[in-house]
Parts: sequence; structure tokens; C-alpha cells
Amino acid sequence: MTTEIHALSADRLEARLAEFGGLLQACVAAGASVNFVEPFGHAEAEAFWREKVLPPLAAGRRLLLAAELEGRLAGTVQLDLDTPPNQPHRAEVLKLLVHPACRRRGVARALMRELERQAAGLGRHLLTLDTRSGDAAEPLYAALGYVTVGVVPGYSLDVRSQRLDPTTIMYRQL
Repeated sequence: MTTEIHALSADRLEARLAEFGGLLQACVAAGASVNFVEPFGHAEAEAFWREKVLPPLAAGRRLLLAAELEGRLAGTVQLDLDTPPNQPHRAEVLKLLVHPACRRRGVARALMRELERQAAGLGRHLLTLDTRSGDAAEPLYAALGYVTVGVVPGYSLDVRSQRLDPTTIMYRQL
């Protein structure tokens, strides 16, 4: 099983909004801490892609990668390129999502490696990200060479409860 990674244009994302909405909704339902809380419907998921991702993608301020596994959308990750004039060398990794049915197959690793390759090609050699402390993604990022800067306590609400979760801030120099 080969994971195919593609950079998507705004037009391609727009044509696949329902599919991307389904991926986001499935990840949130599985407990992913990616800014949303339950209940989280498909309309909200599609609105995220339409309102928060399409505009910067169309303006060239965002890179969106999609992973295809066995002909279906298995995952996605974004790179925020909208940095201030004194920070043209860095970018922020956003929303690494892998469908729950496609996890533990190397999809996240493949997405991150391609994201890093594309970032380097764009002259971005410092990548930053944050992840809920203790999530499965945290050791993945560490294995990929991301260094922990620190932990911010009480950073965000848990997906299903009023509990406040910490976040781990990380970076990697390419």
C-alpha cells in the first residue's frame, strides 16, 4: 500500500469539500484536539475548509497536502506561510489529520516528510507547531526531529469535556 501525497489547489479543495469535511469530522469524533469540540457536525467541518482554509490557499499563503491511500482521502496537513516580513524563513505546521481508519500505516509520517520537503523548497527552514500534550502525534513529531520548546498548561478545552488540556510547542530546523 503506497501513500500518495499531493499538494492541492484551492479549486481542488473546493471540489472536495465534502470529503475533507468528512475527514475532519471523523478525526474530531475520534478525539483529535484540532480546535473543535463535540458536538461537531459535517456542515461545521465543511465550513472550516471553506472559510478558514480556502481563502489563504487561494492567496498563496497556505500549502495544503492530501494523502491518498487505496484511492481515498486518508489524511492532510497544512503549512501556514503567512508570516511577517521579518520571518520569511519560517512557517507553521497546521492540522495534521489522519482518518481513524487509516492510522498506523505511515500516513502522518509521509505527510510530514513531504511538507518538510515543500517547505524547504519555499525557503522555509524553521517549522513550528503545537500539539496537545500526550497525544499520539507528540512522539511522532519528536521522532521526526521536532524539539520541544515547552508546555502551556490549560491551553484548550478537551474535545468532549470542559477539561483544559496542555499543549506542547515544538520546532524543527530543516
